[in-house]
Amino acid sequence: MAEDFYELLGVARGASDDEIKKAYRRLARELHPDVNPNDKSSEERFKQVSRAYETLSNPEKRRNYDTYGEGTGGFGGGDPNDIFGQGGFGDIFETMFGAAFGSGYRGGRSSAMRGDDLSITSSLTFEEAVFGVQKDISLRVPATCSTCGGNGSKPGTTPTICPVCQGAGSVKKVANTILGRMVTTAPCDRCRGNGQIISTPCPDCRGDGRRTVDRNLTVDVPPGVDDGTTLHLTGKGAAGSRGGMPGDLYIQLRVSPDPRFTRDRNDIHSTLHVSYAQAALGVEIEIETIDSKELLTIPGGTQSGKRFSIKGKGVPHLKSRGRGDHIVTVVVDIPNALGADEEKLLRQIAEVRGEDVAHQKSGLFHRIKTGHF
Repeated sequence: MAEDFYELLGVARGASDDEIKKAYRRLARELHPDVNPNDKSSEERFKQVSRAYETLSNPEKRRNYDTYGEGTGGFGGGDPNDIFGQGGFGDIFETMFGAAFGSGYRGGRSSAMRGDDLSITSSLTFEEAVFGVQKDISLRVPATCSTCGGNGSKPGTTPTICPVCQGAGSVKKVANTILGRMVTTAPCDRCRGNGQIISTPCPDCRGDGRRTVDRNLTVDVPPGVDDGTTLHLTGKGAAGSRGGMPGDLYIQLRVSPDPRFTRDRNDIHSTLHVSYAQAALGVEIEIETIDSKELLTIPGGTQSGKRFSIKGKGVPHLKSRGRGDHIVTVVVDIPNALGADEEKLLRQIAEVRGEDVAHQKSGLFHRIKTGHF
């Protein structure tokens, strides 16, 4: 069963508007996500208190709540002979089709509005992306004004209900049509849709309830993120105006390339250069992985392009356990030039294997060029 709005704010059912405002401001300061970071219980309580204030600070909503409770449309209580309720057919038409005809809201509106979502970019090294890191983030963000507590009024004063829209934030326009009364809703020009008038604005935030401040955050980047991964931090965006819920912060990660490695999903790739003798005869050789150095056995007869896999030395899986592999691709290096002894030995090998090779170059010019006489 939903908790009673008056009990949520800690006021009596006959409380005045000022008593309701004071109770809300006190609770908002205590429960605001900026004051209680990462506290889900306080965040949920803040949402409940904000919903209660949104209802009880609006005269029309409060009357409906006192009569019917939360979640009712207020259609009861009119003339029992009027099957469409007090508003007639026109109001029913508005309820069903109002959004399509510009009637974006039916009923009251609170001056507290959710803050904007913010987006920033943060750079990581290849290794930080693989193993995770605590990253310090600095940003300028609209935060709740500490002078007025977010309500926009100079300390010692409070906002007043708009005399034009009576706190609804919108005004209705009625036109008679062949279908009945056509009711449309538009933002109130007097209060600009806030439902409240600030007669004496706060000198620091000028009535907005927010001030731009420098904020430093330490963000836990999990292991396994990739270039383009976006982290979503709930409630870390811009503060809401006049005590509204804060927006969210989105951090887009940019991972710098590493000269040693490349990445394919959860596998890390590197290249190993060996000589033609090592490839032909085999070799045990030390290679570098993202974790440490590993001894890799290259069997005799390995061809250029051959791949070897080292299990569990890749990137951790972002949303599950385990890691990818480290894939080593062998490249056999063929020398650009041979010494006389090397050439002689290779020709002997070719003769033993019965392989045709280019004839040995001779002559004075060739011997002068190569330095062999």
